[in-house]
Amino acid sequence: MTINFAIFYLMERTPERSEKVKRVVNNRQQGIIVLEDIHDPHNAQAVIRSCDCFGFHTVYIIFENEKQFNATKMGKLASSSANKWLDYKYFSSTEECYKELKKQGYKTYATILDKEARSLYDYNFTETKKIALVFGNEHAGISEYAAKNADHKLYIPMHGMIQSLNLSVTAAICMFEVTRQRQENFSEFQLEEQAQERLFAELLKR
Repeated sequence: MTINFAIFYLMERTPERSEKVKRVVNNRQQGIIVLEDIHDPHNAQAVIRSCDCFGFHTVYIIFENEKQFNATKMGKLASSSANKWLDYKYFSSTEECYKELKKQGYKTYATILDKEARSLYDYNFTETKKIALVFGNEHAGISEYAAKNADHKLYIPMHGMIQSLNLSVTAAICMFEVTRQRQENFSEFQLEEQAQERLFAELLKR
């Protein structure tokens, strides 16, 4: 067992793996995904899988009314082990989270269906580097505080009888649209050089 583990340890640190990690780091973009009072950890894991796929490295998770869970300790099924490759920060209130985002210079885009919300496709996500996409509880959506204090509100246009999507699909569509718009000049939205170097070193250890 010791010999096998040693071989595995060395294989995981081959030049090929280093190149893969470097490629992943280069594809990480400036942006934070905020999950507010998610009830089912498996739904959060599905969102986390999309975060990794679309290059969103940081997830802020708020537990104000729902039972807290640890995103790094959940099973691999829903996230396909993506939870291992992201960073997380936990908050006990949405107010606390929003204050942190504002302090860092992030603009919040909250998903909600109301008269003040604009279509996802009406937004230009290339106008600012630091964006935070806010997604709420599977049943109740975002809180009143999250909606009232968001910089922007958005919704995904529906063309069928059903007027809503599940959490993970909503998040994936929003992340895809942000990434699509930024793709032409993606270098402008990459992590800063020092952040890339730090992340590269961290991911090699995971």
